[in-house]
Amino acid sequence: VFEGLALWDSINASFIAFEPSPRFPFAQSRVASSAMAARLLFRQLFEKESSTYTYLLADLGHPDKPAVAKMPGVKSVISKASKAVADHVVEHGDKIYFGDLFLEVRATPGHTVGCVTYVTGDGSDQPYPRMAFTGDALLIHGCGRTDFQGGSSHQLYQSVHSQIFTLPKDTLLYPGHDYKGFTVTTVGEEIVYNPRLTKDEVETFKDIMENLNLVYPKMMDVAVPSNMVCGLQDIISKV
Repeated sequence: VFEGLALWDSINASFIAFEPSPRFPFAQSRVASSAMAARLLFRQLFEKESSTYTYLLADLGHPDKPAVAKMPGVKSVISKASKAVADHVVEHGDKIYFGDLFLEVRATPGHTVGCVTYVTGDGSDQPYPRMAFTGDALLIHGCGRTDFQGGSSHQLYQSVHSQIFTLPKDTLLYPGHDYKGFTVTTVGEEIVYNPRLTKDEVETFKDIMENLNLVYPKMMDVAVPSNMVCGLQDIISKV
């Protein structure tokens, strides 16, 4: 079972998936500026489904997605490369299990050094079509910026082409946010229609990214410190 949540005041989305019976959900967090509102949404959904939440997965620590502070019973997960503090750190190839289902961790750096994509399993007992939660590495007909937090246009191009575009073409892709209100795309659609990442040469992609002239993220100075401890700064400061 899959549900998506959107907190559009900062154009971010959160995704919750769980095994129907018994239910073992994970949440991939892309929460907006109101972390308290996000926690409430998560709790209401879990209570409605009689679920027990287990993992809160972050695909990166980032300025426009302040982390959700710790909820009872939830273990935070983030990539080791991000150097952030969490209950569990993961690396490329790791698997995160919830019930009989699992997510495969794929390192997709380039937007930031710590970006990962979470991909559902490929076995006969796993969901079909497959799903991938791409964070900001791959957006709908776009991609994340590469000009700060250790970003690299060359690395992002390689990450998307080697770790996302190699998935089956009917794989459903859920990005961390979208500026036009869309929530899902597919590998096949992005291979054909993504105006940046369909370029045959990485140098062409680099030229595009270097000339975007993007503004400094408005929540950089607030969100990054919070995300580096997965929203636990108040708790950690008291220890």
